[in-house]
Amino acid sequence: MINFLSLRLGTLLALAALLCSLGSGFALAQGTLEKIRVAGPALKGNLEGDDAVRDVLVYLPPGYTAATSTRYPVVYFLHGYSVGARFYADQVHLPASADQAIAAGAKPAIIVLPDALSVYGGSMYSNSATTGDWETFIAHDLVAYIDKHYRTLARRESRGLSGHSMGGYGTMRIGMAHPEVFGALYAMSSCCLLNQAPAKEAVEAQITRMADGPLASDKGFANVLEAQAAAWAPNPHNPPFFFDWPFVNGEAQALVQGKWIANSPLITVDQHVPALKRYKAIALDVGDKDTLAASNNQLDAALTRLGVAHTFEVYDGDHTNHVDQRFLNQLLPFFSQQLSTL
Repeated sequence: MINFLSLRLGTLLALAALLCSLGSGFALAQGTLEKIRVAGPALKGNLEGDDAVRDVLVYLPPGYTAATSTRYPVVYFLHGYSVGARFYADQVHLPASADQAIAAGAKPAIIVLPDALSVYGGSMYSNSATTGDWETFIAHDLVAYIDKHYRTLARRESRGLSGHSMGGYGTMRIGMAHPEVFGALYAMSSCCLLNQAPAKEAVEAQITRMADGPLASDKGFANVLEAQAAAWAPNPHNPPFFFDWPFVNGEAQALVQGKWIANSPLITVDQHVPALKRYKAIALDVGDKDTLAASNNQLDAALTRLGVAHTFEVYDGDHTNHVDQRFLNQLLPFFSQQLSTL
């Protein structure tokens, strides 16, 4: 489906960029990006020992300080695994990208990027005694803080939830659980849509390596199985890591393996049709060369089968090479069109 608003804004964005490059004196009004700390009662007491007070980046549009009576819609953006909010803000060129979109006609909005890095490199935005209740942190603790401390339009019709990769998974997971909080969803290249438990050999290799504890949280995907196990198979009575593996002493643990599957949006989507139908708009995208393309196509097919209105685009690209362009030319115009400013 062609998004004519995105095409129009894309043309204007290209013109703005050209004028800047020609040194014509064209200057964009500038927003600001600030870093704050948000306490998360839902994360307090997590067994990983992760900080329950989280770093959060907040983009404020041009004129926010001066326009003291103006309230704004809010776009929440969830980052991917093994890197934090700052990495994604740099990747999508905030605040410049949002300034550029607004100059091209997008409605001004506040953009919020919470940092979900954990001892294992990512929370999976899931509800777990081990990692903390990240669903509630995003949907309630964070939203409540932003609504209290910034001039937001504090209603679901003016809130959007989005993210890339692990953040796309979080968008679908939290979105299905909390339609009373958000009014539109945009999931980019979602991971983890169908979660098979890891093979015995992979588990045994990780158990051996974990004898010395987890690697630093910035070590790429080295701890991804631990992050998923902590999110999806927590066990407060299994120290020191407080999660269960799907194999123990070489024997398959059917119940634990089932927990991985049970945290798959492709499995749970059928039970959330009424919630998904409450959204004004849902958008999905994925690159045609992304290893996650097949599962994202399956999600598109599932939503179509279930009668959930949405758009889905497969574009020329891999998992990461066009995230900045998609954010600027697709995601921001989408929320400009779908979120209420009244």
